[in-house]
Amino acid sequence: MIAIIDYDAGNVKSVEKAIEKLGAGHVLTSDPSVIAGADACILPGVGNFGDCMDKLRLRSLDSAIRDFVKTGKPFLGICVGLQLLFEESEESPGVSGLGILKGKIKRFPASFDLKVPQIGWNNVRSCKGKLFEGISDDTYFYFVHSYYLDSADPSIVSSKCEYGISFDSSVESGNVFATQFHPEKSSEAGLRVLSNFLKLSGEVQYAD
Repeated sequence: MIAIIDYDAGNVKSVEKAIEKLGAGHVLTSDPSVIAGADACILPGVGNFGDCMDKLRLRSLDSAIRDFVKTGKPFLGICVGLQLLFEESEESPGVSGLGILKGKIKRFPASFDLKVPQIGWNNVRSCKGKLFEGISDDTYFYFVHSYYLDSADPSIVSSKCEYGISFDSSVESGNVFATQFHPEKSSEAGLRVLSNFLKLSGEVQYAD
């Protein structure tokens, strides 16, 4: 069973629909005990970093996530769900993230002649790791974000992307995976990423 964490931070239904399409058993939940018993866990999210952390803490989900990660079972963060895994964000100074991974979330520089937030399709490169099995470099994924990851540990970065600057677009560290892009909105390539994640829990295998 896959636990999709529901903490009133948006984007939950689109993730649920993608998981349904792949045929995996799942539950939408904000119950720490349900999360603890899941085979794998997904943390979606859109919105403000600080607000999202407040919502996690209000429901004791910050502790539930840290405890789940310690079990070694697969965990996936998506968009703000990636950002929350790190230590801090320029979006919400003074607010601590989950701190599961080391690094900082930064705002795209205003000096570039590019719209912020980045909204739309962009290609990722230097793809590696379990999420990208069967996916080639320069595949396009769908992004919606004003802030980007600057990981303190380059070895966990599993893909990069260009938007005025080069930024870290996904990470893999042991059983923890995360993407800045939205796989649930990224057509067949996104379904492949989700299927690769689900396969780690024995839930599903991708069918071409």
